[in-house]
Formats: sequence, C-alpha cells, structure tokens
Amino acid sequence: MESHKPGAVGPLQHKDYTVGWVCALPKEQTAATAMLDERHMDREQHLRKQPNDTNTYTLGSIGGHNIVIACLPKGRFGTVSAATVATNMVNTFPGIRFGLMVGIGGAVSRKVRLGDVVVSTPSGTHPGVVQWDMGKAGDRFERTGSLNNPPTVLLTALTKLGTENDMDGSKVPKLLKAVGDRNSRLKSKYEKSHLVDKLFKASYTHTSEPHETEEDEVEDEDEQDHCRHCDLDQTVKRKPREMMVHYGAIASGNRVIKNAQVRDQLSKDLGGNILCVEMEAAGLMDSFPCIVVRGICDYADSHKNDAWQEHAAAVAAAFAKELLGHIQASEVEHERTVQETLHTG
Repeated sequence: MESHKPGAVGPLQHKDYTVGWVCALPKEQTAATAMLDERHMDREQHLRKQPNDTNTYTLGSIGGHNIVIACLPKGRFGTVSAATVATNMVNTFPGIRFGLMVGIGGAVSRKVRLGDVVVSTPSGTHPGVVQWDMGKAGDRFERTGSLNNPPTVLLTALTKLGTENDMDGSKVPKLLKAVGDRNSRLKSKYEKSHLVDKLFKASYTHTSEPHETEEDEVEDEDEQDHCRHCDLDQTVKRKPREMMVHYGAIASGNRVIKNAQVRDQLSKDLGGNILCVEMEAAGLMDSFPCIVVRGICDYADSHKNDAWQEHAAAVAAAFAKELLGHIQASEVEHERTVQETLHTG
C-alpha cells in the first residue's frame, strides 16, 4: 500500500515524494531501507529518472512521508559525489521539500561516544556543518564554508523531539529492536551487545601485531579484536552510560581523519565546538537544504576500524525515523520545494 499526500488520487508520481534521504555507504542505505514503514517497489520500477541521472533510488514511506533514498556510487566518497547525488535527486523528484544526510561519523568531542547520534544544528557562529580544509603540512585547519541553515520545519521538530527525549528517552532502541524482530540478519548486525567501546588516550597510537604487514592490517580492520595488541592501560576510564543524542556542529571535508592529534587540533582550530567529523555533508552546502545525522562509529584516531559501523548506521537511521514522526505530512506540503528555495534564495 502506498502513502499519498492529502487529496491525492492514483499512483504516486515524482512530485509526491517530499523527503530526500542521502547515504554515503551501502550499509547506510541498508539501514535507511530497513526503517521504512512501507517500500514502494512498484514505483521504483515505473518512475523514470531525468536524463543523465545516474542515481539508483529506493522509494517508500515513514509516518505518511513519501521518501526517496539514494546512495553515493560504491567507492566514491566526499563532497563532490554527495553534491552530484543530491542535485540529481531534486531534479528527478521536484516535490522534495528538505533532505536528510544520514550515516556514520567519527567523534571529535570527548562527550560523544561510540553508538551515540550527532545531529547538525546551529551552534554559536556555526549553522550546523562546517567545511574545513588542510593546507601545507603544519598549517592550521581553517573554516572554509558552512552549510546553509536547516529548514525551520526540521529545527522545530528537533526542538519538540529533544523535549520528549528528555522526558521519556529516545525511541531509537525500540526502533532498532523492531527492525531486528523483522529481520534476523539485521538483528545480528545492529545489536551492540558484542561491541566494546574503547577510547585511547590521544598520545597513544594503535599497536599492530608483530610483523603484521600493512595489507594484513587492512584485512583485519573490521574484527572485534582490532586493538588486541594495544595497551588497555592507555584507555580513558569512563563510566558506562546509555546512548545519547547530541546537537551541534559537524566538521566535513574530503579527508579521512584517523589521527588523534590531528582530530584534537581540528577541534581547537574550529573553536572547540565540533562534535564529530565526516566527509560528505559539505558537498550539500548550496544545493540541498537538510540536516545531517551521524551515528558514531570511531574516535577519528589510529584505532579507527569498522566494528561499530553497522550499529552506528542503524542508530542514525532510527533517529531520522523518530524525527520524521514529529513532522506532520501536511506541514511539509506547505513548505517550498528545494528547487523553489534554490531559485528564489
């Protein structure tokens, strides 16, 4: 059964899809698809794309919102690829009112832990996402741009959601459980009972197995015992806690950060207000009014590995679904389309 906007008659058309959801990795796209209340597979087959649109779309609905999901081409990361996917999406689906950039990221702030969610929102002088760049070796990180302020309808929903989370807790764990109940394969990927959260001191670098080659280390990156040879006395002692949602600034740039000193210098140079780092959101600066949701999978240090990625992708997608539940479809209908926003400013 397909969702329709109020008063709509007949099969859904391109213009009936109002929310664009962009992912960078296949595992992020899997998590997004798993969160759909309904999937519109017949529409995926019959709705044609615009000429030169190289995206592949997953269509469905959440809470009355008709949603378009697209993922960056496999192996192509960064801001340019993200901008291309978003531009193609809004050209093919002109009814899109706002976007969600949902996936994984690395923690920068010490208050953010693995399995937490970070949401881009205006913070101080930062409107949500800060683009940074690195010059010659030894140069400081510099802010080179920032994502346009997110649509008001999203910020209003975030305010309401934050209040309800303070009172009753996040629904993310329940949403993850619901996905696991429907799909045993995803349950084993998304649960975190087998995961261990280790934050090593910034001065301590990853220790590989003696005589391990660089190629071997890459092959073992996603193993749970990735840091089996690291000195656990060099971890930061912290009390256990439940998953948390953090709101504030995200740093975005075309470079993977896996060095604690570089991470901490980035935080310092950008005013100490950055919560996490990722690689795609800055590509949406001028072409895709959205918020960015990141599940935290590493600490952007030399101990970075893949162990938490599936769980982090799932918590980010679950948060996005919870957020959409606080926005009425009728509200979205009254918003300007992304195309109108870009044309009129």
